[in-house]
Amino acid sequence: MSGWTIGVIGGSGLYDVEGIEGGEWVETASPWGQPSDACFVGRVGPVRVVFLPRHGRGHRISPSELNARANIDVLKRLGVTDVLAVSSVGSLVEDRPPGSFTVADQFIDRTKGRPSSFFGTGLVAHVSMADPVCPRLSALAADAARAAGADTHVGGTYLAMEGPQFSTRAESHLYRNWGCHVIGMTGMPEAKLAREAELPYALVGMVTDYDCWREGEEAVDVAQVIAQLSANAAKARRLVMHLLCNLPEERPASPIDTCLDTALITAPSARDPALLATLDAVAGRALR
Repeated sequence: MSGWTIGVIGGSGLYDVEGIEGGEWVETASPWGQPSDACFVGRVGPVRVVFLPRHGRGHRISPSELNARANIDVLKRLGVTDVLAVSSVGSLVEDRPPGSFTVADQFIDRTKGRPSSFFGTGLVAHVSMADPVCPRLSALAADAARAAGADTHVGGTYLAMEGPQFSTRAESHLYRNWGCHVIGMTGMPEAKLAREAELPYALVGMVTDYDCWREGEEAVDVAQVIAQLSANAAKARRLVMHLLCNLPEERPASPIDTCLDTALITAPSARDPALLATLDAVAGRALR
């Protein structure tokens, strides 16, 4: 066995992954509520795979209504060691056109009203998000994207907006002035929650459109996005399979595996037993 259990969170257009052996849909209960869907659990060679369609099969759930805490919690309960997130995004720069992939390395979180932490009153924790993705997994994802035939950009800032509406032109120009490269609705708080769950995380953004910053062009609409989704999804499936088939034989330890060791601040005597019970999967290693 390799020690890898890769959680794949599939975004818009990526609702399944072909080639997973012996797979079955597994329902997993979470104290954080209902996850987006059951997870498809199987293997690709020695690598165990847990696939979760972020919006549910049939794309039932709006970005603003995703239960990201439950999604990350069930991945942790199913033994996931590392998370590859695949997301549809808009481009904020000319040289990342529709059809290209961006392996993000930074985020700006403009979401609002979404629970963004597993921790709170009764158990306070502060994880570092200075470097929000796993460089090891991101490099492997970039290699897999190139092998899948995608025009691949390594590094870039992902602007996470609330949605479900698309940007105004003023917002789009503002985010460009901030130095952002792509824009999406699901990368946050997902990346924050993965860090709190001690899961190394990488995000591949599949560009569907140029947002609405280009002068003289029509604003983005769903029809335009859907037209690009199928082509992107075919490359994404190849990316996932290439990644799974080319992981190092043994999974090396990551500093993210133990990041809660320096994050918990509440004294053990002051911790809320009810909150501790909900954290049995996410933070159980650090709380034992």
